[in-house]
Amino acid sequence: MSKVIAMAGKGGVGKTTVSALVTRYFTKHQNDPLLAIDADPNSNLGETLGLNIEKTVGDVRENFMKDPQAVPSGMDKMIYLEMLMNQVLIEQDSFDLLVMGRQEGQGCYCMVNNILNRFADELEKNYKYLLVDNEAGMEHLSRRTSGKVDMLLLVTDYALRGLRAVGRINEMLGDLKLDVKHKGLIVNRAPETLSKAFLDEVERIGVPILCTIPDDANLLEFDMERRSVLELEDDSPAVFAVNQMMSKVKEIID
Repeated sequence: MSKVIAMAGKGGVGKTTVSALVTRYFTKHQNDPLLAIDADPNSNLGETLGLNIEKTVGDVRENFMKDPQAVPSGMDKMIYLEMLMNQVLIEQDSFDLLVMGRQEGQGCYCMVNNILNRFADELEKNYKYLLVDNEAGMEHLSRRTSGKVDMLLLVTDYALRGLRAVGRINEMLGDLKLDVKHKGLIVNRAPETLSKAFLDEVERIGVPILCTIPDDANLLEFDMERRSVLELEDDSPAVFAVNQMMSKVKEIID
């Protein structure tokens, strides 16, 4: 069974960048297989990792719904969809990436979603670690049959709006029927000292701060140059902070 690390937070707080930095940690410091899943419909994780995303799971689902009769003669629909899913999986030397892509359009997707979810569940068994970059509502996690999350990393920037969004996500976990074993708060683009008002809100939410990531000019430079964060040096402030955090996370979940 994979160890599941999931990211959540409102849009714009930098959770995809943090997910990419966590992926970088595994590529540099771990030999165990990692499957990264970009479950945010905005689908920026691959780009942040320097990968060209041509097709997503959403594309497979939509194309099948437009023409369900396109299944080759004599081939079972489930086998056909699983073949298409294998084509969507992006395989790298040190990690693999699955991009969920667009959300569902109009129509009944029950059959195709059941097949895709079953394929994803089987796929995950091949990896020791699973990293999920979620949308704010965490729909992807709620659909997983196991419902298990070993570490939920709630990401906010240094703003009460982002922090309160994290609080709302934390409150709705019970409704999602997820088995979340551990939770931690990541404060992205954080100053050296957090204000009392910010810390008071953290205390009210009840999720401990696991990591503060300083504003890192290297990230902006890499983004402007469309370079992969995998190429960042270990002494980059954001990389250093995430590496330290992941050492703690692995001690907790392993």
